[in-house]
Amino acid sequence: MTGLSIEEVRVAAERILDEVERAVVGKREALELVLLGLLADGHVLIEDFPGLAKTLIARSFAQTASMRFARIQFTPDLMPSDVTGSSIFNQRESEFEFRPGPIFANLLLGDEINRAPPKTQAALLEAMQERQVTIEGVTHLLEPPFIVLATQNPIEYEGTYPLPEAQLDRFLLRIGVGYPERQDEWLVLERRLERTRDEVVLEPIVDGPRLIELQRALEQVHVSEPIGLYMVDLVAATRASARLQVGASPRGTLALLKLSRAKAALLGRDYVTPEDVKAVAVPALAHRLTLRPELWVQRIRGEDVVREALDSVPTPKAEDVVRPTA
Repeated sequence: MTGLSIEEVRVAAERILDEVERAVVGKREALELVLLGLLADGHVLIEDFPGLAKTLIARSFAQTASMRFARIQFTPDLMPSDVTGSSIFNQRESEFEFRPGPIFANLLLGDEINRAPPKTQAALLEAMQERQVTIEGVTHLLEPPFIVLATQNPIEYEGTYPLPEAQLDRFLLRIGVGYPERQDEWLVLERRLERTRDEVVLEPIVDGPRLIELQRALEQVHVSEPIGLYMVDLVAATRASARLQVGASPRGTLALLKLSRAKAALLGRDYVTPEDVKAVAVPALAHRLTLRPELWVQRIRGEDVVREALDSVPTPKAEDVVRPTA
């Protein structure tokens, strides 16, 4: 079977974004970043205050992607087995049988993930990285695609637990949503009045197998050596920053690669430009950085360090980025 073209990826992506925007108003940039994560086969962390449509965004993409969907509400008393499943003794058969947990889905919404203690958060680690779950020594594979869309409240918010660094690093990107503009917020109210009910029912645009085809099509997007070295230099600049205890790992460089290819495809291009890299650098890298403790009181954030790297690392020349002609 012939793979999809980059133009077909662009058209499908536009249709998905347009459909999701029926439910989530005025947040096209944030929605595009979430879609880049889905196309790059990566997990997405949506971080912001309550009431800013984080859960609605995840549910809307689940509807438009028409995949097996599960939702876990993370709470302080949630156990790891509540996420992964457990073995239950079957008295009739006189043996233990595995009862899969909600993690056995294609698209998993982890709602308010930082309200659960670290032990339960860690239950997601193997699944997010290896696409499998090991219960009592038995490994259970997760059916592709498997993507986690997690939401969290800022760690300053009362009753939350900071995510472990190892888990943060497994999210391909982290985004914020922010408050809507005045006119957008009125449009939310206007649409609610028009449909006379709270729920917004979205049409499915793609299904699981189609999403996998879209993901594979990104392999056609060319990355020149100067662009690849530009990504490497950006990540190296975070490691050299005096503001940080720990810079981004090579997993951060791979995140730049995957997301910049998805960004290029979304724009209908089969090659990556420096602008693609710059567009995804902050969401791809900022959450992977560990600031020096004394800088927290100065309100310095990982986003600021990434922007400093973007300002300091030289941008490749235009003639070094295009796909070579045959």
